[in-house]
Amino acid sequence: MIPSFAHALTRLIETPSVSSTLPELDMSNLPVINELATWFEPLGFTCEIHPLPGAPHKANLIATLGTGSGGLVLAGHTDTVPCNENLWRTNPYSLHEQDNRFYGLGVCDMKGFFALILEAVQAFANTPLQAPLIILATADEESSMNGARALAALGQPKARFALIGEPTGMRPVAMHKGIMMERIRILGQSGHSSDPSLGRNAMESAHKVISALMQFRSELSTRYQNPGFTVPAPTLNLGCIHGGDNPNRICGQCQLDFDIRMLPGMDSEQIRQQIRQRLEPIARTDQVSISLESIMPSIEAFAGHTPSELVAACEQLTGHSAQSVAFATEAPFFSQLGMDTVVLGPGNIDQAHQPDEYLDHERIKPMINILQALVRQHCLGIAAG
Repeated sequence: MIPSFAHALTRLIETPSVSSTLPELDMSNLPVINELATWFEPLGFTCEIHPLPGAPHKANLIATLGTGSGGLVLAGHTDTVPCNENLWRTNPYSLHEQDNRFYGLGVCDMKGFFALILEAVQAFANTPLQAPLIILATADEESSMNGARALAALGQPKARFALIGEPTGMRPVAMHKGIMMERIRILGQSGHSSDPSLGRNAMESAHKVISALMQFRSELSTRYQNPGFTVPAPTLNLGCIHGGDNPNRICGQCQLDFDIRMLPGMDSEQIRQQIRQRLEPIARTDQVSISLESIMPSIEAFAGHTPSELVAACEQLTGHSAQSVAFATEAPFFSQLGMDTVVLGPGNIDQAHQPDEYLDHERIKPMINILQALVRQHCLGIAAG
C-alpha cells in the first residue's frame, strides 16, 4: 500500500499533470491527487479532496494526521509546466536515474517533494502527536494558482506553520516578489495611410503609452527599494506588442502586454489604478480607447513573519540564513491564512522548467532529515538539538 521512495517518485513522474493557460495543453491533476490519498490514508491521515470551483477535473488534497490546533503544513503543488519532449534526452514522463541524479518532469519542481514527504512521515504513523501534521497538495500553481486561491477562500488549512517545498537549493526563503501580468488594448481608427486625418493611429498612442510606463517604472524604482533582493527595486517589463495589419493602413488596434514584479508592501490594485490614471490623458488627447486588464490574477509579494520561529528552525537545520528569491510561490496565500510560512526544498530553481530537470541523490536524505526534525519540533514538541 505504501510505496518505496523510488516507486513513489516513479509513479508521480509517469502520471502527467500539466497545467497551462493554453487549453490544449492543460491536464487534470486528479490522478496524482487520488494516488497521494491512497498513500497517506494507510498511515493514518484523514484525506479530504476538494475540487476547484468551476473546474471539477482539478482538486486540492488536505491530508491530516492528528487533531487539535496549531501544527505543521508540508505543502506542494501537483502540477508541472508543459515541456518540449524533443529537447529531453530521456522521456520526461518516465523517471530516469543516472550519475546520482533522478531525471523527469516535476522531479525538482515539485512532485518529487511528495515522495520525500511520504518517506519522512512514515516514522510518525503510530506516534501520538501534540499538534496535527497536514500534507497539502494543490492544483494549478504553474498557471493560475487557483488551487491556493480556493484554499484561501475556504480558510483552510488551519495550522501555525507551513513549509512549501519549492526548489530553493536547501536554503530557507522568507521573502519573494509578487507579479502582475497586464494587458493594455488601444482602439483607434484605421484608414488610408496617405491621409493621417482619416484615422487615429493606435500604434502612435502605444508609443505614448510605452513612454508613460517607462516613466512609471522609474518612479517605482525611486519610491520602492528593498536591499534584501538581488534586484532591489520593482521591475516593469514590456513583454510583447501587437498592432496593425499593413504598412499602408493607419493602425487601428494595438495591444501591449507587460509584467510588474512587486516588492513586499506594494499593492497590485493600487499599482493598477496608478497606471490607469496615466493612460486616461493619452486616450483623451489622441481620441482613442485605452483599456487595462489583468492577463491573470495578481500574486502578491511574500514577506514572512518577523521574527519567525519556523525560519529560525530552518536556518539552524540547514546552516543557511534565510534569503529572498525573485520567483513567486503559493506562500502569500498561506501567510494570509495566518501561518508562519517558509519556502524550502531540495531542488534548484535553475533545473526547474528546463529540459532534463533533475534532483541530486545527495539532497534526498538531508531533506528527509529536515522534514522529520520539523515534525518532531512542531507536532511533537521536541526541540531541535
